[in-house]
Amino acid sequence: MAERSPPSSGVVLLSGGNPQIAKGDGDEPVQAYIAAMPGWKSELGRRLDALVVRTVPDVRKAVKWNSPFYGLAGQGWFLSFHCFTRYVKLTFFRGTALEPIPPGTSKHPETRYFDIHERDELDESRLADWVKQASQLPGGRL
Repeated sequence: MAERSPPSSGVVLLSGGNPQIAKGDGDEPVQAYIAAMPGWKSELGRRLDALVVRTVPDVRKAVKWNSPFYGLAGQGWFLSFHCFTRYVKLTFFRGTALEPIPPGTSKHPETRYFDIHERDELDESRLADWVKQASQLPGGRL
């Protein structure tokens, strides 16, 4: 069964159910992306966003390339996430510097991924620790 974004949103879902949201800086486009995430992924998006804000209160947000990005002014981006058909992929741009290193490898030497599936138990403590560590590293300059 195909996933849908909320009927009133008018947002197009791209391949894998990823919301097509216009590029923009700030919380508003990120919240629009999260609201348009299909099915269970929208609640996960809210939890991830809240976790990042709790962990890094001065976080900067944007939507780029149809994905929310999180960073700090003058330090670049440290985290992003993206919807796929069966999971949400977190991207830590300097992930090889995190302890423990997130499990998903990338063609980019420092980037690591962490995939979250619908029935996964979310270890918010582990994620908060990674977010805190990542926010203390120079990020990607996208």
